[in-house]
Amino acid sequence: MTPRYHRHDEPLTSEDLSKCKLILEEFCTANNVALTSDEAERVAAIIIELYQQGVHELHHLRPLVDAARGMLADDAPPAQGLTG
Repeated sequence: MTPRYHRHDEPLTSEDLSKCKLILEEFCTANNVALTSDEAERVAAIIIELYQQGVHELHHLRPLVDAARGMLADDAPPAQGLTG
């Protein structure tokens, strides 16, 4: 049996990476996140994953990244020592 080949297995081109970088930079600027932070690294991974899954239009990537970021924040354990 021949192994299945998926689009997400293809390497990203320099044009692909430029688009992903643009989205990451816009996200970081809009959310006051340092490009060298752990959060920026997680968001970059989300952007690349979405891009490899076929989401190539910038206007589609932006809201999906925000939604995925919200889901990650919801999964985070509650902060310790804070009272409501």
